[in-house]
Amino acid sequence: MGRHRLVRLLAVPVLGAVLASAQAPPLDLKGAMAEAQANNLDLRAARERRAQAIAGLTIARQIPNPTVSFAAARDLPHETLLWDQPIELSGKRGQRIAVAKEEQRGTEVEIAVLERQVRRRTREAFYRAQWARAQRDQLKAAQELARRIRDIVQQRFDVGDVAQLEVIQADVELTRATVDAETAQQALRAADAQLAGLLNRKPGTPLPLSGRLDEIPPDLSLDETTRVALTSSAGIQRTTQELKTEERRLSLAKAERVPNLGLQAGVDLNSPPDFSVGPRGQVAITLPLFYHGQGEVALSSAKLSFLHLSLEALQTATSAEVAAAYFDFVAKAYQAQQYKARIVPEAQRLEQMSEDSYRSGKSNLLTLIDAQRKLNEIQRAYLDSLLAAQSSFANLEEIVGANLD
Repeated sequence: MGRHRLVRLLAVPVLGAVLASAQAPPLDLKGAMAEAQANNLDLRAARERRAQAIAGLTIARQIPNPTVSFAAARDLPHETLLWDQPIELSGKRGQRIAVAKEEQRGTEVEIAVLERQVRRRTREAFYRAQWARAQRDQLKAAQELARRIRDIVQQRFDVGDVAQLEVIQADVELTRATVDAETAQQALRAADAQLAGLLNRKPGTPLPLSGRLDEIPPDLSLDETTRVALTSSAGIQRTTQELKTEERRLSLAKAERVPNLGLQAGVDLNSPPDFSVGPRGQVAITLPLFYHGQGEVALSSAKLSFLHLSLEALQTATSAEVAAAYFDFVAKAYQAQQYKARIVPEAQRLEQMSEDSYRSGKSNLLTLIDAQRKLNEIQRAYLDSLLAAQSSFANLEEIVGANLD
C-alpha cells in the first residue's frame, strides 16, 4: 500500500468526525436535560412499569365469573342444570379499583423520583464535561506560559546571563506542563463518554457543548426552598403516596369483612311423572362466625400508624437536609466567586510581576517557576470550586425534588 493511499485511509474517519462535529448543534444544559429525559435507558425501562400498573387496574375491575354445573343421577330428577353467580357486597370492586389507582400513582411517583436522579446525574455530567474543557484550556495556557518562560531562559542563556542549569529547569517545567495538558485531553474524553451514556449516545460521539461552567444559579431563599421540599421531595412524596394507598387498603379490608352472596338459578330435568322441566333457585352466604377479616384490618391499621409517624420524621429530616445542602451550596458558590473576583486576578498579577522581574534580571528562575506553579494551582482550584458549586446545586435540587433554576 502506497504512503499517499494510507494517508487517505487514515484521514477518512478523522474527516468524518470533524464533519459530524460541525453539523451537530451545540448542546446546552437545557437541551441535555431534555435529551436525557427522553432517551435515558434507565428512565425508558422504568416507564415500562406503567403497563404493569395498568394491568393491575384491569385485574381490579374484574367481576367474579359464574359457575355452571350439570348433574345426572339415577334418582329423580335425573338431571340438574345450575348457574351459580357470586355477588360482591359492600362495594368491594370499587375499593379494589381505588387501591389499584393509588398503586398506579405510586408507580408514577417512583418514575418521577428516578427522573430527578437522572436530572442530577445529567447536570453533574454536563458540568463535569464543561470542567474538563475548561481544565484542558487552562492547562494548554499553562503549557504556553511554560514555553514562553523556556524561550526567555534560552534567550538569556544565549547572551550569557544565566547558566545552563536554568535552561534545563525550564525544559523540565515545559515537559511537565505538556504532560498535564495531554492528560487533561484524556480526562475530557472520559467526561464526554459519561455524558453520552446518560443521553444514550454512542461513546466517542463529538459533544459540542454551549454554556459556561461559571454560570452558577442565583441565590435561593432557604424558607421557600424548604417549603417546596416539604411537598415535593422524593421521600415525602413516596411516603405520602404509600399512606394514601394503605388508606385504600384499609377500606378494602373493611369491605372484605362483609361476606359475598351466592345466587344460584337452574332447572331440574326429567322427573317423571311429576314434571319434565322444573325451575329451582337458592341463595348462599358465608357466615363469619370464626373469622371476619379482623387480621387484615389490624395489619392495615398498624401500617397506617407507622406511615403517619414516618411522614412526620421525614418532614423533620427533610428540613434539616435541605438546610445543610442549601448552606453547602451557598458556601461553595461564595468560594467560587471569591476565586474569580480576587484570588485568580492576584495570582495572575503575581506571575506577571515575577516574569517581568526575571526578564530584567532582578530575580532568579525558581521564583518565576514558583509563581507559575502557584498560578496553575489557583486556576485549577478555581475550576474545582466551580464544579463543586454546580454539584452542590444539583444535590440541593434533587433533595428538594423540584427545579430550582
